[in-house]
Amino acid sequence: MPVKNRFAELHAEITGWRRDIHQHPEILYETHRTSALVAEKLRAFGCDEVVTGVGRTGVVGAIRGRSDSNNRAIGLRADMDALPMSEDTGLPHASKVEGAMHACGHDGHTAMLLGAAKYLAETRNFDGTAVVIFQPAEEGGNGAEAMCKDGLMDRFSIDEVYAIHNSPGVELGKFALRAGPILASVDEFAIRLQGRGGHAAKPQETADTTVMMCHLITALQTIVSRNVDPVLQAVLSITSAETSSKAFNVIPDRAEVKGTIRTHAPSVRAKIPERLRSVTVGIAQTFGCTAELELMKNGVPVTINDDVATDHARAAALAVAGGCEDVALSMGGEDFSFMLEERPGAMIRLGNGPTAALHHPSYDFSDEAIPTGCSWFVTLIEQRLPLP
Repeated sequence: MPVKNRFAELHAEITGWRRDIHQHPEILYETHRTSALVAEKLRAFGCDEVVTGVGRTGVVGAIRGRSDSNNRAIGLRADMDALPMSEDTGLPHASKVEGAMHACGHDGHTAMLLGAAKYLAETRNFDGTAVVIFQPAEEGGNGAEAMCKDGLMDRFSIDEVYAIHNSPGVELGKFALRAGPILASVDEFAIRLQGRGGHAAKPQETADTTVMMCHLITALQTIVSRNVDPVLQAVLSITSAETSSKAFNVIPDRAEVKGTIRTHAPSVRAKIPERLRSVTVGIAQTFGCTAELELMKNGVPVTINDDVATDHARAAALAVAGGCEDVALSMGGEDFSFMLEERPGAMIRLGNGPTAALHHPSYDFSDEAIPTGCSWFVTLIEQRLPLP
């Protein structure tokens, strides 16, 4: 059961959808045009149910098979949002929106799932219900969490849920997968330091937040190296450090440090903030300053592929592409993790070929991967919901 011939026929049409979405990128929950386009096409395909406004701007379509004797439903998810960055590809279908770009391939994910929905609505060669999920705000807005909180899983009686993400550097049209953790949790923090500013010529009269900030940054690097089990993986990176003064002769009274924490183990994710707070308070006291630690509320959990669901995803990849590589752990994050906390499922990687990296201004989704991705979605449904 290789790539389905129908997707060779539909390839140009699906590519057109993808490039249209690429030209009109929308950020976070502002996917109004994309959501409307998706809903319009799902209705035109003849989906049995199309619901908009799930998780603010998410769209869900239900397609019932020829039989529903087992009363099961499998969810397939694609993300729709773009990134707040400018495109530098020079392509005819480049973004028409200044400061917004599909630099992560969500345009391709959406187009592939639309293609799969069209095929599934045409053929209905399965027993049960295929639920196609089009999600906003993956890039930092936790759209998957919003859809889950809006009752996605129970409302559509979803039993399992699956997703594709493209991978530059993986051979075009090849799949890669692993069971268990595949992507990291992502949490952000900000530390605000309050000292006593003054003249740079009289440091003895100040509580110097600049010196404190430097010591704090160094001390925070010991959390992973000395408090996390070496066989587990974690990253704590400082990504911003600034003070309240830009003058050469002023010791600032305030400073702020920002950063990100990424892990593959929920236990480590819980432990690091405790040490972060402890180290920060201790350094602040040492330098006669105070510190306020803010842990941001928009973190995502570890993306963990269910073992059995991973086998199902691999079986579909083998059927479509004849193979499926093992993928290494990544410190990247994905809010699909919220859906995987509610239902068993898996995310598979689809090769995008030797393209620019994700989140790079020269990146573009490879349209040649479309038939393979569409076929995987469809094959997974037909294998998991076989006709009696």
